[in-house]
Amino acid sequence: MMSKIFQGNIVITGVTKGLGRAMAAKFIDLGYRVFGCGRSENEILALNSLFGKMHMFDVVDVTDFESVNAWALKIAAKAGVPDILINNAAIMNDPHPLWQIRPDDFSNLIDVNVKGVFNVVRAFVPEMIKRRKGKIINFSSGWGRFVSPEVAPYCTSKWAVEGMTRALAEELPVGMVAIPLNPGVIDTNMLRQCWGSEAGSYLKPVEWAERAVPFIISITSEMNGKPLSVK
Repeated sequence: MMSKIFQGNIVITGVTKGLGRAMAAKFIDLGYRVFGCGRSENEILALNSLFGKMHMFDVVDVTDFESVNAWALKIAAKAGVPDILINNAAIMNDPHPLWQIRPDDFSNLIDVNVKGVFNVVRAFVPEMIKRRKGKIINFSSGWGRFVSPEVAPYCTSKWAVEGMTRALAEELPVGMVAIPLNPGVIDTNMLRQCWGSEAGSYLKPVEWAERAVPFIISITSEMNGKPLSVK
C-alpha cells in the first residue's frame, strides 16, 4: 500500500471530541500531519494510540499561556511551523438569562473561548510570520454574528473572536491569512447543551468534516480577514 503524500502540518485545539476530533481524522486521511491538544488525558492517550507516531496529541490548558507556549515549542522541535493553525477549543454556557449566569462561569468561558485563542496565536504566530506563510483559522459561530437569548456569554466570546481575528488579519504580512470561521450548525455536545435532542436533526461532526476540511484547505491569502462560513 502506498503511503500518502505529505501535505503539511496542522495544529488543532480542542481535538478530543466534536469538531476537533472529526477534523483531525479527516486531515490525517488526506495526508496531513496533525498536532492536537485537549484537556482529557484519557482521550489524548487514545488519540496517540489510534493515530501512531507521526501525529502528536498533548494535554494542554489553552487558558494557561505557559502551557500553550511549551506545547508550541515541542511541536516546533518535532515538525517546525504549522501550515494551518486552527483554534477550535471552546465551551458553552448552560442556557440562562445573562443576569443568572454565575460570575465564575462567565470568566471561565471567556478564558477558554477568547483568551485561549489569544494564547495560541501568541505562541504560534510569530514563527509563522517569520516564514510569511500559513493560515490561522479561529472558529467563530453563527452566534458570533447574530444573537439568541440565554447564550449571551457564548455570543460575547464569539463576537470577540470575530473582532480579534479580523484585526489580526490586518497585522499579518502579505501571504498569510487569518479567518473567523463559522462552522455552521452541527450535532455536537455543545449544541445539545442548548437545544437538547433537537440537535440530532443536524449533521454529525464526521459528516461535517467531509466538507469542512476541504473548505479550510481551499482558503487562500486573498480571503484574509473575511468572515467565512462552512457551507
